[in-house]
Amino acid sequence: MSAKNNETSPNLGVEVAGLRLKNPVMPASGTFGYGAEYAPFFDLNRLGAIVTKGLSLKPKAGNPTPRIAETEGGMLNAIGLQNVGVDAFVAEKLPLLGSLSTPVIANFFGNSLEEYGEVAARLSDIPEIAACELNISCPNVKKGGIVFGTDPKAAAEVVSLVRSKLSKPLIVKLTPNVTDIALMARAVEEAGADALCCINTLTGMAIDIRSRKPRLANVTGGLSGPAIRPVAVRMVYQASSAVNIPVIGVGGIMTAEDVVEFLIAGATAVQVGTANFIDPCAMIEIIEGLESFCRAEGIDDIRELIGSLRI
Repeated sequence: MSAKNNETSPNLGVEVAGLRLKNPVMPASGTFGYGAEYAPFFDLNRLGAIVTKGLSLKPKAGNPTPRIAETEGGMLNAIGLQNVGVDAFVAEKLPLLGSLSTPVIANFFGNSLEEYGEVAARLSDIPEIAACELNISCPNVKKGGIVFGTDPKAAAEVVSLVRSKLSKPLIVKLTPNVTDIALMARAVEEAGADALCCINTLTGMAIDIRSRKPRLANVTGGLSGPAIRPVAVRMVYQASSAVNIPVIGVGGIMTAEDVVEFLIAGATAVQVGTANFIDPCAMIEIIEGLESFCRAEGIDDIRELIGSLRI
């Protein structure tokens, strides 16, 4: 690593799926609303990118409450992918996002191949959207409820269909609830993914021992937060070692040092989720922390860290 003048800012810029990001930090889908919710707290243009709440073909009400429960080192959520639907998003939410210089990544999902294809087609020609992130952690209602992202063949099928409908860069978000993340990573890469996002939440459950009832109305939910970070780092390492496309790391990132760990493991960029609920300015503090870390370590360009694990 080269010597560094402490007064000179290191280069934090990275490239993911053809998108040039001013820094590698973006929100995880579902933890940042549609962006406007956080605009009062900081300049959204400071982020590397903005990732929207998951979008579906029709508006979705989500699960009954309670649908969030704190746990040691994290939280469980069973929001149920509540959202306004793709058409309302484009009409009501996108104008603000489109005014920013920060790239907008639209996360979306479906409960059948047809739904995935239809949403992809509607997002494809919208200039304000720089890329799309495909959530394959959803059950295929026409195939007995099998989750698209837990079967390599089903995952490849939906990615291939979406790729044929979408002219924009395609990021595929992988579920950790699989035996072999490398197998899933290769399957979606071969089907046309331009980048991967690892990982979505782990399935978990919590019980109120006095009422003997689940703490979530949905009974189970997605576990996020620092408790899952070691799992996420492991899966990012395995996935990035298995493919030739960029990997976005997500899972329990709270500090700049956590980001550095993901980059060393092979991530090109990262997403921050649960930390946004604790501190709405968490991502700004993380970006500033990355600058400080690079200065302290004599790193001119943050890309020096990517995949630099020494074994």
